[in-house]
Amino acid sequence: MKHTAIVLLCLGLLLGGGGLLFSQEEKAPERETLIDLQTNQPTYDASGRRDPFKNLLGGKELKEKAAIGGTPQLFIDDINLIGIVKYKKRFTAILSGPQGFPYYFEVGDKLSDGFILSIADTQVIFRKINERGIPLTKPKDIIKEINPEER
Repeated sequence: MKHTAIVLLCLGLLLGGGGLLFSQEEKAPERETLIDLQTNQPTYDASGRRDPFKNLLGGKELKEKAAIGGTPQLFIDDINLIGIVKYKKRFTAILSGPQGFPYYFEVGDKLSDGFILSIADTQVIFRKINERGIPLTKPKDIIKEINPEER
């Protein structure tokens, strides 16, 4: 009786294990379909709309400098004179932009709407040649001075 029970138990385990092997073999076609799904490239139907995956700049070159070739987006009206430094008989103006970052300029350096005409001990003279991107018929000279209490 014990002998037949052991034989039946072994047969049950073999048949159960064989069933697991068959179930593993059936999963192989699913793996192939997964590979097929991964190799297919997604497509986008625009239907008259802009493609959201397309690069907006589309081959256009970004320019670091403004059209004049000066510091980008620094206009004479927007900058403040922080200080003036004299080194080896040359003046350097320390200006701050709209964000508050300091910039160092010398005579002849260009901005978006003009350039620095001259730098003295207490003042910087700018020559404005553009107004909102439109060239001026007569350039304007703008003087920015350091307050006496800031010297």
